[in-house]
Amino acid sequence: MTLDQFRSVADRALEPFVALSTRIGVSPDAISVLAFLAAVAAGGVYYVAGEMAILYLAGAVLVGLNGALDLLDGAVAREQNVDSKAGDLLDHVLDRYADIVIIAGLAAGIGSYVLGFAAVTGVLMTSYLGTQAQAVGLDRVYAGVLGRADRLAIIGIVTGIAAFVQPTIAGVGPIGWLLVLFAVVGHVTALQRFWGAWNALD
Repeated sequence: MTLDQFRSVADRALEPFVALSTRIGVSPDAISVLAFLAAVAAGGVYYVAGEMAILYLAGAVLVGLNGALDLLDGAVAREQNVDSKAGDLLDHVLDRYADIVIIAGLAAGIGSYVLGFAAVTGVLMTSYLGTQAQAVGLDRVYAGVLGRADRLAIIGIVTGIAAFVQPTIAGVGPIGWLLVLFAVVGHVTALQRFWGAWNALD
């Protein structure tokens, strides 16, 4: 996980938006829903972009918006002093559905359903192992090769590039290799988290 190291930088960059959200009375839960809607829109755009590559650029923007709003909801909750377990639950559930629709859109857009299945299960298992540690009495686990912020950044970069050029390696284009990355690294990260939690329970 690399981008999570810069969380404090992102929080400072979001301060004007936190202040604006508080001033106009936007709740953290509303921001979480907006983040999810941005992800749904990204998934839909990625599906269509399989036939019209330039739309990958719009998808990249929407994924970036999803990531920014996902940071903003927590910052607003802390600023308004309304952070709660219910809000945390909503945020995490919507994040998982967001992951699913984005990856499903990418996979369906290129008709690669097996890769899509492998990628989405890798992503979901990564998140599951992160929170399952809490269920057995440990802290929530964020360690691993690739976290959510990293995934969103990689999706944005790769699909932004794919809007203009789509080189193939071994007959597989950039979106296909993106799914391969998430499939492999997702399951490796899940196993990393499992192993760390297992050792912590000894």
